[in-house]
Amino acid sequence: MRNADTGLLKAGLKTALLAALVLCAGLTGTTQAQTVAALPTALPSASAGLTPGAEARPILAWTDFCRSTPAECAFDRNEPTRVSLTPAIWNTIVAVNRRVNRQIRPVTDQEHWGRPDRWDLAEDGSGDCEDFQLLKRRLLAEAGLPRRAMRMTVVIDEKGEGHAVLTIITDRGDYVLDNKTSAITAWHETGYVFIKREGQDALAWVSLGGASSPITTANR
Repeated sequence: MRNADTGLLKAGLKTALLAALVLCAGLTGTTQAQTVAALPTALPSASAGLTPGAEARPILAWTDFCRSTPAECAFDRNEPTRVSLTPAIWNTIVAVNRRVNRQIRPVTDQEHWGRPDRWDLAEDGSGDCEDFQLLKRRLLAEAGLPRRAMRMTVVIDEKGEGHAVLTIITDRGDYVLDNKTSAITAWHETGYVFIKREGQDALAWVSLGGASSPITTANR
């Protein structure tokens, strides 16, 4: 993608943040039902949030990404560990999630880069699952959400494959941003097996109790 096209993409995404408009044509099913006004209710205590466990080995491609783009992995311990959801913040999250899902062309890293797994910010307009989520996090952080409360997360998806999502830890529970759907879902309703995610207290990953850990998150 040319620099001018990249600039237009970012400008369009930021416009969506400021306007908090989610009028994306072509979204169907549960996506259409999720309106910008529908602030989620607090989840039952048993489902409110994932419970981090012991330190876990990070995805190798994440390590490479952090080495080349340290600002995207850094966090501030003075930031809150949870997002306090308001209608305006929820609208912003919904807008960014839908807009990035519409703007980025899904392609595997093998097809894109000729390697099994590479994490980046989809700056050329194409990417796979983790690239969608990294771009969403950057835009949400620019909109004022605490990066410390937005954690890259590895799951096993419905196909039994490694997949990356973005977990937003909120005062109403943990919610998942995904590129497979533009509906934002409570973690326990995704159907995924949660393996591990970035920690909130160190540049490390923590286990989420899943039985097996994928080596890569290489699907679309």
